[in-house]
Amino acid sequence: MRHLLLSRHLLRRRSGSSSPTAHDHRLPLLRALSSAPSPVSSDADLRKYAGYALLLLGCGAATYYSFPFPAGALHKKAVPFKYAPLPEDLHAVSNWSATHEVHTRVLLHPDSLPALEDALAAAHRERRKLRPLGSGLSPNGLALSRAGMVSLALMDKVLDVDAKKKTVTVQAGIRVAELVDALREHGLTLQNFASIREQQVGGFIQVGAHGTGARLPPVDEQVISMKLVTPAKGMIELSKEKDPELFYLARCGLGGLGVVAEVTLQCVERHQLVEHTFVSNADEVKKNHKKWLSENKHIKYLWIPYTDTVVVVQCNPPSKWRTPKLTSKYGKDEALQHVRNLYRESLKKYRTETESNDPEIDTLSFTELRDKLLALDPLDKDHVMKVNKAEAEYWKKSEGYRMGWSDEILGFDCGGQQWVSENCFPTGTVTKPSMKDLDYIEKLLQLIEKEDIPAPAPIEQRWTAHSKSPMSPASSSEEDDVFSWVGIIMYLPTSDARQRKEITEEFFNYRSLAQSLWDDYSAYEHWAKIEVPKDKDELAELQARLRKRFPVDAYNKARMELDANKVLSNAKLEKLFPVLEPLHQAK
Repeated sequence: MRHLLLSRHLLRRRSGSSSPTAHDHRLPLLRALSSAPSPVSSDADLRKYAGYALLLLGCGAATYYSFPFPAGALHKKAVPFKYAPLPEDLHAVSNWSATHEVHTRVLLHPDSLPALEDALAAAHRERRKLRPLGSGLSPNGLALSRAGMVSLALMDKVLDVDAKKKTVTVQAGIRVAELVDALREHGLTLQNFASIREQQVGGFIQVGAHGTGARLPPVDEQVISMKLVTPAKGMIELSKEKDPELFYLARCGLGGLGVVAEVTLQCVERHQLVEHTFVSNADEVKKNHKKWLSENKHIKYLWIPYTDTVVVVQCNPPSKWRTPKLTSKYGKDEALQHVRNLYRESLKKYRTETESNDPEIDTLSFTELRDKLLALDPLDKDHVMKVNKAEAEYWKKSEGYRMGWSDEILGFDCGGQQWVSENCFPTGTVTKPSMKDLDYIEKLLQLIEKEDIPAPAPIEQRWTAHSKSPMSPASSSEEDDVFSWVGIIMYLPTSDARQRKEITEEFFNYRSLAQSLWDDYSAYEHWAKIEVPKDKDELAELQARLRKRFPVDAYNKARMELDANKVLSNAKLEKLFPVLEPLHQAK
């Protein structure tokens, strides 16, 4: 305090006196005070921080006594943070690869035709969305809508089997696998199958699914008649005889014209097939392609990027074969050995030697090993090339024959979660193939190598006959037309969000480069695999392109007549097929 008073006194004297002699003798003292640390500042800081400490202690004490710990709390383990669970009335629905997901509070499960009619009529009156979900497997999430969906999972009965006519009538919610099981006792089966059999029949036909075989059409051609429940007009029956124009349009209607409630399908006699798998190369395929396409009931090629390997899979009735040896030269373990060895070597490089000695490796299937291999470095081209070469070796040691029922033989293990793009384009006829299918593949493989795309295997190539459904990618009025379907892929072998995002970005770059070939071959994407661009200009180009191939105006006109309030629509459908004229108001 004395220092403080002295300082103030001296300053007053200094500022109040005009005579230099009045304060000159005190200048040394002032200089000494000004050069030393300020006691005023030190005292003030001390009081300030002491106050902060007392405030903190007081708040802590108040909190402790206001909210005491429960008994035994000190002995409880810390629980890591978890996101709050979804509300009970909120449904999370995603497609199989988890590339598209929505959350909705409206997910209806009608268990009868009247219940479905009532649900759609109510949605129409109230102008609510109710998108038909199917099994939700479509890679592009075509059936998803956060505004509301309807699932026919409870409408899964076989209603009638006519063994003489070889037809079956089912509720559209039955899965393909369940239908095939039910047909077995009647000695019937479906004409063709896609790679998997978990689809609901309604979605199976609505997206134009397909198998392979140059003389076998996509599955919508198996539809003889259907009951379609529409928001505006209720239930209508369609067939070649009853409103044929709408019938053909609605067979591949993408769920936009009505909900397929019941469907009658043309079946075939249950039969066995002999599958012949062998490895070839591009030159040999070119020499034999016309013959193979014509002679084999089912055929597909699996192209392995960055190699000259083409896996050829041919399936035919047993009568076509002269007692083939139904065993492979190598056993399953021998076929997988090269892939296992690569995985162990890669684990040493990317992880640890301990992991490479894990005995569980010997229990993994080929597709599981491929997923684990790719997961180590999915976007490194050199690593992907090694995996592809290992796959080529696997197929070389898997050559041979096997025989079984058609629904078992025609299935295909597609691997784990993935991004996929598949397009369809005309390739002449069975007797006069244009060879554009092989030309397309050649250019695609060249593009992959030129652009250093980390493209995994396989690039799957299949064929179908034409479809009379105008919205089918294989639509044609020419009876003999053949279409080739080519699918490119990138696996999502990891749950790491950052890595999945990077793979997704690389896949869309891959798809964009492949897209540069489409116009030259009149190629159009599978409806369940077409992705809607985010860029407005790209979207406008896609819309214009679709109009060149499909009867978009007729499709939209039917949509507005059967679903004026767009109950069945979602964002994807609206962007693909925008309605240009003003909507008619529902009465």
